[in-house]
Amino acid sequence: MSVKLLDNKAFYGFRVRRTVAGKLYQEYFSLKNGGARLEGKLKNEVEKQANERDAILEAEQRRYLDETKEDRCFKSDGTVRGISYLLKTEKSGNLTPIFQVGVASKLEQKTVCTSFSLNAHGSDDAWHKAVEAYSKHKSIRKNSKLYQRLLKAMPQVG
Repeated sequence: MSVKLLDNKAFYGFRVRRTVAGKLYQEYFSLKNGGARLEGKLKNEVEKQANERDAILEAEQRRYLDETKEDRCFKSDGTVRGISYLLKTEKSGNLTPIFQVGVASKLEQKTVCTSFSLNAHGSDDAWHKAVEAYSKHKSIRKNSKLYQRLLKAMPQVG
């Protein structure tokens, strides 16, 4: 919900704010009329208008995100945005090759970071586990074309 009640010297009312397709929409719904504060039914009506506008923007936001899901998964070089191949330095000083997954999780509403060791799993299995974790948090079905494309996007490991 991106409707917020603002009550300060400059403004009294609701603000609706959402970003859709990279464009910020910020709209204000005043709770003042002729210098007097609206109360009761009138206040509820303005709040309803603000919530309706937010619902429209939210639907546009979801539609855009669904339409661009595949494009947002890949960088321009074809690698997966959110899965990196790294050499991790262990406490012992040894370098361990890993696939690190760092994504904004749709499931947990927070950024999730996990890694899979190529030494422990082998490069193919580590990549599959990384893609599986990525897909789980990005709500990508395993039987989709996008999932298959992610599996094929394994970077060269050296």
